[in-house]
Amino acid sequence: MKKNKMNNKKKSLVVTTVASTLDQFCMNDINTLQESYNVYVAANFNSGNNTSKERVNEFKSELQKKNIILNEVNINRNPFNKSNISAYKKIKKLIEKNSFEIIHCHTPVAAMLVRLAARKVRKKGTRILYTAHGFHFYKGAPIMNWLLYYPIEKWLSKYTDILITINREDFQRAKTSFKAKKVKYIPGVGIDVNRFEQIKVNSLVKRQEIGVSKDSFVILSVGELNKNKNHETVIKALAKLNNSNVYYVICGQGVLKDYLIKLIKELGLETQIKLLGYRKDIGEICKVSDVFAFPSFREGLSVSLMEAMASGLPVVCSDIRGNSDLIEDRKGGYLIKSNDVTGYVDAIQRIYNNNSYKDSFGEFNKKAVEQFNIENVMSGMKKIYSEV
Repeated sequence: MKKNKMNNKKKSLVVTTVASTLDQFCMNDINTLQESYNVYVAANFNSGNNTSKERVNEFKSELQKKNIILNEVNINRNPFNKSNISAYKKIKKLIEKNSFEIIHCHTPVAAMLVRLAARKVRKKGTRILYTAHGFHFYKGAPIMNWLLYYPIEKWLSKYTDILITINREDFQRAKTSFKAKKVKYIPGVGIDVNRFEQIKVNSLVKRQEIGVSKDSFVILSVGELNKNKNHETVIKALAKLNNSNVYYVICGQGVLKDYLIKLIKELGLETQIKLLGYRKDIGEICKVSDVFAFPSFREGLSVSLMEAMASGLPVVCSDIRGNSDLIEDRKGGYLIKSNDVTGYVDAIQRIYNNNSYKDSFGEFNKKAVEQFNIENVMSGMKKIYSEV
């Protein structure tokens, strides 16, 4: 761990299961905390979490340049993995060695370990905040999710000073069923809406770069290649569309890459589907796409969906908690059941056939996403931190 010169500010700690969560969802909170606190972070920085080793090293360097103290803890996403016993001990030692005024945890396993490890220091005044980026139990969730995660979250809520939720369904459930001292609603992690408004791109050049023709109709999805993101539903919809002018571009990497490649070959869609992997130019790709597809089974409040909205794209997405906070059916796009292949076919076909839908849905989304602007979110978080 690189040692940094520390000032006389009080200390805060931000903990997530994997470092990619810090990178993608927590930097606004960290920047806000740095105004008043020295910030420590703890997470699993191993590259085996669908983030490239290069990006992990870049992120470490970025944190160190900001004088953030890194603590590598091998937390495992599986709550029953034995490595979490040693992770718990390491977190407990870190917490008891430092007098943190605030500990802000994210993601279920990290939040479980932190709240158990911090029970002693909490009695001495340390305040525990937990941002739930989408509970694993929700309307329509598998019964096993309810049996496993709901009782754990309910029990641990009594060790939580402020429970922060990012969608309305989670907020209502936490407020009525859990025992946290305070429950707050913050509209996501925030995005810089103006940044997407200002992006300019040469459509012809960019389309050539990602392998789609200049006059084609481009469907875009962004997200890990995993079961939850459910890309296969849109792949199957593309096969049913049977239109060689429609391309499907997927940005993301993950464990299902080989499975999706096999499915694409079986359906004869090799020329129409582009798996682009991890990308740093999502805003530019949004600008040369025609519709954003997002068929996830579970979301909290998706950043990639908000970025698509800020880019002025119409959206075809699953009718689930989080997505329905963002997309208004038949005004910003279409809300469809996650596995309804025919529903995705019909929605995509409607937008393909009617340019006015594409334009009106896109303009509606650009206005709707303004309430989730980073300025509003950071203002809300500053207020929450000030209440500690």
